[in-house]
Amino acid sequence: MAHLQAALALKCPQCHQGLLFTHSAANLHKFDQMPEHCPVCGLRFERELGFYWGAMYMSYGLSVGIVVTLGLVLYNLFNDPPTWVYLTAVASTITVLTPVLFRYGRVMMLYWFGSVSFDPKYRT
Repeated sequence: MAHLQAALALKCPQCHQGLLFTHSAANLHKFDQMPEHCPVCGLRFERELGFYWGAMYMSYGLSVGIVVTLGLVLYNLFNDPPTWVYLTAVASTITVLTPVLFRYGRVMMLYWFGSVSFDPKYRT
């Protein structure tokens, strides 16, 4: 459970304390910037060159889930509105959530495929 909480809080997978991103997701010019190493435990976040290319597939999967869910909600709760409503709702939702989807794509990549385990010795 602590592992999931750390991932949702965008924290380092090794110490669960260091932040994975240097700026807020609301900062649209710098939402993607990560430090090279964890400021707490020193873990190198980029496991190998091009490691985060796979995160694009993760964020794409999250986007598809949101589009399907939004489509089902609109269809069932709003009695199948016109096509423009679907397009507007999906486009605006995905556009607004892009920084968040980008970040969680990277978090999923690092936690699932980064070969890093939580190490309690780094807890303060």
